[in-house]
Amino acid sequence: MVFCHCGRDAIIQTSWTSKNPGRRFYACPVQGSNCGFIGWYDQERCQRCVDIIPGLLRGKNKLEVDVQKLGHSNVLFEGKLRESEANSRKLKMYLVISWVCFAIYVMLS
Repeated sequence: MVFCHCGRDAIIQTSWTSKNPGRRFYACPVQGSNCGFIGWYDQERCQRCVDIIPGLLRGKNKLEVDVQKLGHSNVLFEGKLRESEANSRKLKMYLVISWVCFAIYVMLS
């Protein structure tokens, strides 16, 4: 068990700095305490990991934004589809009515 400087059980958090992306460390569980950094939970990452992880995170964040935009677009298109289907049903009904009227006209002529 690792303790912070104020005597509490330290918690594990994840660093997302450019120097230590994704590296876990021990920190004080009290928000805003002055204990600060206590120590590393993980071993130091290789340089290639340090170079690659920030780019992967940027790509992931961009994809999440794109998915959110596509979700909003999908909602809009579903609404337009419902409107088009309703309009299509109405036009089919008008077509049937016009053919019935035409048939009655031909029969009465």
